[in-house]
Amino acid sequence: MKKSLTIVSMGLALGTGAIAQTAAPAGGTARTPAPGGTVQDTVHTALPSGAMQDTVHYSGHTMANVDYHHGQLAPAMGVHNIQVFRANREHPVIPGGPGWTYNHAPMLAYWNHRFYLEYLSDLVGESVPPGRTLLCTSEDGEKWSEPKVLFPPYKIPDGTTKEGHPGVAKNLFAVMHQRMGFYVSKRGHLLALAFYGICLDPKDDPNDGFGIGRVVREIHEDGSWGPVYFVHYNPAWNERNTTCPYYTKSPDKGFVADCDELMANPLMMMQWVEETDRKDPLIPLHKDYKAFCFYHLDDGRVVGLWKNALTGISRDGGRTWGPVTRAPHFVNSNAKIWGQKTSDGRFVTVYNPSEFRWPLALSVSADGLDYTNLLLVGGNITTMRYGGNYKSYGPQYVRGIEEGNGVPPDGKVWVTYSMNKEDIWVASIPVPITDTARTDVDEDFGRMDSSRALERWNTYSPLWAPVGIVRMADGRRALRLEDRDPFDVAEAERVFPPARRVEADFTVIPAQNDTGMLAVEFRNARGDIAVRLTFDKDGVLKTKAGPHEKNILNYEPGRAYDCKVTLSADNRFYTVTVNGKSVNQLFFTPVENLERIVFRTGPVNRFPDADTPSDQDFDVPNAGRQDGPAVFYITHLQTHTMEP
Repeated sequence: MKKSLTIVSMGLALGTGAIAQTAAPAGGTARTPAPGGTVQDTVHTALPSGAMQDTVHYSGHTMANVDYHHGQLAPAMGVHNIQVFRANREHPVIPGGPGWTYNHAPMLAYWNHRFYLEYLSDLVGESVPPGRTLLCTSEDGEKWSEPKVLFPPYKIPDGTTKEGHPGVAKNLFAVMHQRMGFYVSKRGHLLALAFYGICLDPKDDPNDGFGIGRVVREIHEDGSWGPVYFVHYNPAWNERNTTCPYYTKSPDKGFVADCDELMANPLMMMQWVEETDRKDPLIPLHKDYKAFCFYHLDDGRVVGLWKNALTGISRDGGRTWGPVTRAPHFVNSNAKIWGQKTSDGRFVTVYNPSEFRWPLALSVSADGLDYTNLLLVGGNITTMRYGGNYKSYGPQYVRGIEEGNGVPPDGKVWVTYSMNKEDIWVASIPVPITDTARTDVDEDFGRMDSSRALERWNTYSPLWAPVGIVRMADGRRALRLEDRDPFDVAEAERVFPPARRVEADFTVIPAQNDTGMLAVEFRNARGDIAVRLTFDKDGVLKTKAGPHEKNILNYEPGRAYDCKVTLSADNRFYTVTVNGKSVNQLFFTPVENLERIVFRTGPVNRFPDADTPSDQDFDVPNAGRQDGPAVFYITHLQTHTMEP
């Protein structure tokens, strides 16, 4: 039975931190929608082989293996994964109560020489009120501000019901569920948007067309924000029964014009389809496809992408759409997929290429239709510290910078995602995108420009386990891996030319020998680990010998350990020499060649796996604690690859 919405109270009471009314509501009418059109729809049908060439498709042969968090995918070289926000119920960043531990659906823009990132947040789990939307900003994408509440909790009138649902709203707040976060107008102003939905119980759908409506506010160049307005109402809601004014009542005529411009753009309206009434004339395509994103091909056509790798093409700027089908040979489930044109004139899609929400990967196309490879963006999954409703494991719900919402000057692809629907991350992907190192590594961080020293390194940098170039106490620069996080790791990885015989030289300076650890691993392109050295928390440097470990030497805080490792995949033999002491050993995993070295401040995490239940209903003990710091410095790395 189709649900209808009943609103009992005409005035909305404000809860703690709720939106304050900024202008007296008055009568008004919805704005005129953009012209629509007819749509042909053939979802999930196979395309003829000739037609496949004119739709998004994957012609590569690499597939992800979900038995590994990294999917056994070769990494796209130089990707930096950076944590923006780390949930902590016990020690919240925002004062006034416990930390909110459901954080998800981040959106990204680049405007006025800054990155802007908004994400929605619920107290414990998805679709469990109250909900709010937060904003973080950054000048460089590396260091982020603490979040501020952009759209606060919104009180639903007591007595509100949905036909066919037994629930009745009582002291209930809205939840937020939006697919669009930002819009930069033609006059260069930045609008932030969000949507207030209604969930009468944890399984109720906030996107059933009977939420309250979409809100908007302007972000000014000085960092201040304008008042909150409703820009679009769902049925049964209007200015007379909501607490924020309709946008046409703004005294800023430019702001009103920006909102009109936004709603006259069919590609923007396609992103609203899930939240609005299913017959809303603003929406060009009245189908329940989820999480729309788009990019323009070189010939002017628009490619649309949705969850489950659905795709279609529009020839008129998004007003009408040809057949929508699963992109042939793409693997993607119900997490989002992102696509865009890159600064070198190519195209990229970023998504979870599995039926799970890991790994996070990318594929590259020369023409925006034929995607030919599959490379790793993020292959780490931290511990889910707080259980909650619909909290899925993995790096997920990826979004980049939408066309028109800014272009970072570094030419990189920037994307944002949530980890476990708990923490918020960004990733920067260098362009051109490659997985191959052409030359051996010869990097002395003391002699390199610190701003460019990690350009070819892949890094995974949590807030409590940061990775970066710093000055040591003696003034020399080095790569530092610091770890205060009991549930996560710092990781730095360097790809070198694939070879069957490799010689690597590097120096490690541990700052302590009684806490934390540093693993140094040699891997092939699939991530199989052939050799592991460990600066362990018991003060012993070890190497893995099959199922056992062999001690090399005791190590001391503050002392430099010059390491030389000579490896041969032909006979599975390697020699480790540390400060003149040598150990010979066999690979504990045979590999056909070697291609990368990994420095990581913890063991390999293999949870969750393909058999782990999808919803975690428990919190990890002492989830808000922080460990004493463990710090390791790497001063240089050289590799020499050799043929047999």
